[in-house]
Amino acid sequence: MELDDWNCCGASSGHNTDYELSLALPARNLAIAEKAKLNMAVACAACFLRFKQTNHDLKGNEDLRKKIEKLIGMPYAGNVEVKHLVDVFANEVGLEEIKKRVKKPLKGLKLAAYYGCYLVRPPDITQFDDPENPQILDNLLKAIGAEPVEYTHKVECCGGSLLLARTDIVVKLVGISAEPQPMPVRPELSPLVRSVWQTLILVRMALMCPLCISANCSVWRSARRKKNTTTWFKKHIHSPVGILKAQGLI
Repeated sequence: MELDDWNCCGASSGHNTDYELSLALPARNLAIAEKAKLNMAVACAACFLRFKQTNHDLKGNEDLRKKIEKLIGMPYAGNVEVKHLVDVFANEVGLEEIKKRVKKPLKGLKLAAYYGCYLVRPPDITQFDDPENPQILDNLLKAIGAEPVEYTHKVECCGGSLLLARTDIVVKLVGISAEPQPMPVRPELSPLVRSVWQTLILVRMALMCPLCISANCSVWRSARRKKNTTTWFKKHIHSPVGILKAQGLI
């Protein structure tokens, strides 16, 4: 179910501009969910962090909570639980259930899972996984038959919030996260958990080396043989179609 009349969470721009604004934007969505007696499943890692941060800050400060309630024009008691979709799939749906639903295991496909920094840091706020070596997405990839490849930069920052202001820094950060690294097995594709990461790294990789980048939902749709999955592959700067065909997966 989609929240009625939802708004942008403010992402990095909000908390760099004004602290109260950075809380009010996600708090309004949380208040809408609370009124509807819903918890939240969030697809974007930046939104996930902003919602978690807002819950954390408001629960610990009654005066601040009342101030934010006045700004958004609605009450919020802090009762909405926020989870990232990766967490929902791995722990609510469950790895065993996902295995049962796989119609075409991605056998032979080597994947490097990129978490970025927003899902795992700060760990006392996100409470998601090991901040230095998370495994939840890797375990999901195993559940759909793929072979996750360990590499050292899986939680490095991509510099997303600096995309327009400091493109030079973003290019360096994305290059570090996606550059070829010494590893026992080279990955053929890297699934991501935030759309802006996909955009940034796709553009950078187009200039660097033929590693395909894909949103995690595209990878899972392939395993479940969902209709029109390959249609979206054509929109990628680096299409994974060749890799998937070579493995007999499409």
